[in-house]
Amino acid sequence: MSFGGFIAKEFRLIYDERIPWDAYFSLDNYSIVTTGGGWERHPFSKYLFDLIREVALTVSGGKKDASFRISLVFCSATAVSFSLLHLYKYLRNIISLPLWISLFLVLFFSVFTTPIILSFTPETYTYSLFLLVFFNYFSALNITQEKKMTTLPLTGFAIFIGGLTITNLAKVYIPICLENRLFQKWSNIVSAFIRCLVSIGAFFLLYLWRLDFKLHTIVEQTFSQYEKFSKPKVTPLWDMIASWFWGGNILFPSFTIRDYHSKIGFQYKALFMDVYSLWVPYLFLSVLTCLVIWSLVANYKNKLVHMLGLSLFCDIVIHCILKFGLHTAYIYGGHFIFIVPMLLGWLFYSQKTKPKILSALWCVLIILFAYLSLNNLYRLNEVVEFAKLYYR
Repeated sequence: MSFGGFIAKEFRLIYDERIPWDAYFSLDNYSIVTTGGGWERHPFSKYLFDLIREVALTVSGGKKDASFRISLVFCSATAVSFSLLHLYKYLRNIISLPLWISLFLVLFFSVFTTPIILSFTPETYTYSLFLLVFFNYFSALNITQEKKMTTLPLTGFAIFIGGLTITNLAKVYIPICLENRLFQKWSNIVSAFIRCLVSIGAFFLLYLWRLDFKLHTIVEQTFSQYEKFSKPKVTPLWDMIASWFWGGNILFPSFTIRDYHSKIGFQYKALFMDVYSLWVPYLFLSVLTCLVIWSLVANYKNKLVHMLGLSLFCDIVIHCILKFGLHTAYIYGGHFIFIVPMLLGWLFYSQKTKPKILSALWCVLIILFAYLSLNNLYRLNEVVEFAKLYYR
């Protein structure tokens, strides 16, 4: 919060009425705060950001000044803080890890690119991060206690999670497929089907109501957005996946500055992430990826790990296979990157009776943490220098 407060107080980077989008890392702060973003991707985010904007305006006395920006940052930082809290609760209450391992993994995650950026960014991804971490904790708690998720919370999660970003809607129904004894009785299958049907029906009824039931508009705009955000780029596919989808949400790469202008002709500088230029970041990501895969393999019988793997797979399909937004995939980390510390937690759990392997795992993660922290702090300083130059 202190870093975000400093950025909000000293610079216009977080919110500037003259800059509708892409001031930094292709994030659309002004557009999101004022309109909630594109309705076809963020159907109900308008209502959340109407509330946030009004609160911020009340605090700032109706002015869109530093106090207004600080209020926006406070809301974002609070959402990220609660995300970290529920990650900790997942590690402690679901996986039952010791205190020091849980704290280390939360600290490790806190220096990832995604929570750093979202902690001072008023965007849908910030609140999706909180909702998805909380949802995974709530769902895991239900499964471990052999409880079914009833229609009301299922519908609520569908509306809130899918309403902020519609592509996350499918993730809400993953835990239903993993309920205990689901396929042992027809009555269990029918019950799950009815709950899902009511939930999906409620969501799409509200979605259509939001658009005055203009179904053709949804179809046209959805295809239009897919065409716009899935065009092939010069960068090789493997490097976009490594540097932007996976790495860009964990480890800051170098940056590039581009000249942009708004529809009314206002000229401004925009900051974007480049691909990695050295072999060390690729080695870092390779090691971390191996640990994640190891966790998935070591816990292949665990339903809770299946839930995390399937959730991550949804984003792999959307961004890596369908290539939607792959060229700026470093902004989507709030939808999936929290799965990394959760899977690392399950890796610790699977090796708890093997002290030598645990010691080696600790050594590897401490080295990764040291490099991650130094790199991201260095790059964060570059963000500040960029703001000093162009957003005073």
